[in-house]
Amino acid sequence: MKIYESEENYLETILVLSLKGGPVRSIDIVNELEFSKPSVSVAMKNLRAKEYIVMDGEGHITLTPRGQEIANAIYERHLVISDWLVFLGVDEKTAVQDACKMEHSISEKSFLAIKNHIKENKETAQ
Repeated sequence: MKIYESEENYLETILVLSLKGGPVRSIDIVNELEFSKPSVSVAMKNLRAKEYIVMDGEGHITLTPRGQEIANAIYERHLVISDWLVFLGVDEKTAVQDACKMEHSISEKSFLAIKNHIKENKETAQ
């Protein structure tokens, strides 16, 4: 099943909000992403239909195992790419913004090459 960049972004946002503690609700996503309530509502409906999230009776959103897997992968890309860009001399704000764009479009092969390069250089720098 194809996953779209916007879906990845929502899943990553749910993960990041859940890491801050407490339940995640649609309004939290609205506030975090500065999207409209109707847009987030439609997105949550689509994510539920694809079984990436579940929502309880109180509106608390939880990632399913598949949703968690996707969110973890995107979040890892975000962290690795933004740290790499900062290491290369890019200011943190720009690095984070660029990582948000790159994390969705970079191939798995290129991402793993960057990740391995960073790992190898950290080991040789020590």
